[in-house]
Amino acid sequence: MTDLGTRPGRALRRAAPALLGYAAVRALGLLTLALWSAARDKSAYTLLTARWDALWYTRVAELGYGYEVRLPNGDVHSNLAFFPLLPWLERLLSALTPLSYADAGFAVSLLASLAAAWGVFAVTDHVYGGRAGACAVLLWAVLPVGIVQSMAYSESLFTALAAWSLYAVLTGRWVTAGLLASLAGLTRPVGLAVVAAVWVTGAAAFLRQRRARGATTTVADEQDRSATTTVAGERDRSRAEGPTSGRNRSAADAGGARALGHAPETGTASLTGRAPDAEGACTPSHSPGVGMRAGTSVRRALGMALAPLGTAAYVLWVGHRTGRGPLGYLDVQAGWRNGFDGGYAFARFVGAKFTSFPSALAGAGLIVGVALIIWLYVICVRQGQPLPLLVYAGVVTALALCASSYFGSKPRLLMPAFPLLLPLALALARARTRRSAAVVAAVALVSALYGAFWLNGSGPP
Repeated sequence: MTDLGTRPGRALRRAAPALLGYAAVRALGLLTLALWSAARDKSAYTLLTARWDALWYTRVAELGYGYEVRLPNGDVHSNLAFFPLLPWLERLLSALTPLSYADAGFAVSLLASLAAAWGVFAVTDHVYGGRAGACAVLLWAVLPVGIVQSMAYSESLFTALAAWSLYAVLTGRWVTAGLLASLAGLTRPVGLAVVAAVWVTGAAAFLRQRRARGATTTVADEQDRSATTTVAGERDRSRAEGPTSGRNRSAADAGGARALGHAPETGTASLTGRAPDAEGACTPSHSPGVGMRAGTSVRRALGMALAPLGTAAYVLWVGHRTGRGPLGYLDVQAGWRNGFDGGYAFARFVGAKFTSFPSALAGAGLIVGVALIIWLYVICVRQGQPLPLLVYAGVVTALALCASSYFGSKPRLLMPAFPLLLPLALALARARTRRSAAVVAAVALVSALYGAFWLNGSGPP
């Protein structure tokens, strides 16, 4: 299992085959894009670094916030909609190197994609083992929208922060989890999913800890009552039999001590019969980071307090800048015709596809795609994935599917929900190596061709 906290070198060596496979898939995608773009007299590098959202990020890095575009229909597209961590990194890297802001964005995305792949491996390896971890990384790489992982977009950076925050939760590193969740909240609005994973898992840990203490108190009370009865009985027998020798008194005292649960020479026995984990608690692998010591509770509370700070800080700053208070960021999103309506607008969008035969096929494909995503999540629940993964994937999926606009971007918005791939990764890991390699190679080729076709189209990814 991956243990980055104590053996980072060993953890990296363990993840190396998966990372090499990921780099090979991404290289295939970039090569295919370069050849396709050259055949159409387009620049593949421009498509990756200087179109759509990438332009908005570089403008924030160069000019700061305040830039907006007013459309003829009255909509206002403000760059306040874009969270600041990626532009900050672009500005920092550009200041330290000869790279332009666009070049820096591309470099950050490439490095972040490798960090994200390693994080996906670490999480999956911790839960299901190294072979499943490698398969999860390759499946994440060959997603149809995988080319976005190499663009100057924020998806790779966000996925890296989210994956490592989840890994920190799974391994009981609560302060690290909170810090990474806060940074994820400075990267994309969906950082709320990481915050939810930290909070729900932390709250569940506190509840389990409270129940465990209650159960321990109950057992201790029963032992005390039993011990009192035993000692009283020994004393009654002693009075009836007369004076007791020193040996008999020692034996009686030892019996009373055993009844009270004190056995200093044999160590502390676990009431559950299980060895304690790194946090000192006897917890199953699917209940991560549930410590019983006071220090653990403090660290958990601190991590939970840190987690929402990134999102809260930026949203409150936008509200102050716009003069709208906490609702300011929602107004900015409304200017982009974006919001959360529970999926009503998306359902209408899909329904409108059935007005003609060709578009009806696209509508049917959308329905199948949504059904597949929901089916994968149900399998994740049935397979007993750890709570933080289920919460994170569920919130990412809900926010992506229930957004009120940019329907063509939904596959990209779903890309950070890598726990949905774990059932497929397990199935691939159980197959023979040749068969798994053939499947991954075929899907990687299709993904590369689709990515090249997609980015050479007219619309944003």
